[in-house]
Amino acid sequence: MGHLYFIRHGQTIWNIEGKIAGATDVPLTELGHAQAEEAGRLLLKEGIHGDRILYSPLRRAEDTARHISRITGIPCFPESRLKEQNFGKWEGQPVQGEAFIRDKQCFASRYDGGESMLQVGQRVYNLLDELKALSDKETVILVAHNGISRVIKSYFQDMSNEEFATFAVKNCSITRFDF
Repeated sequence: MGHLYFIRHGQTIWNIEGKIAGATDVPLTELGHAQAEEAGRLLLKEGIHGDRILYSPLRRAEDTARHISRITGIPCFPESRLKEQNFGKWEGQPVQGEAFIRDKQCFASRYDGGESMLQVGQRVYNLLDELKALSDKETVILVAHNGISRVIKSYFQDMSNEEFATFAVKNCSITRFDF
């Protein structure tokens, strides 16, 4: 069986400000662009090969993927199922807010106009099932968001609700997942 790599997008101003971005299209900071370029260089340095990069259509992930693609030569393509969760009423609010932290553990909640964790899980798990079927033929690099990283980790490893809700990866970190 094969594997895939996950890379979270580079830093955004809302990352700095501690705000929930979700489906809001927040751009990369200058540091975020530099982090994306460094991730591309690190892939080359570590000898990590990918056949294609799939990225969330939100521009922070797209810009990150394009930097990586330019540096590595790996072609990149948008994948709508990698879009970050729409957190509804919580978008733009503090990520460390008590009410949000509590609500984030309610997997069926749509947050007044957003998308539930269960909905996100369904679309991401469907994508991962497709990639698993191809994993002996190609290695894919996914560029997306922290919320998507939680779902991906839960596909590969059992997690409690609390572990799922609090799991986080750093901007432009590279994580390998083995099928």
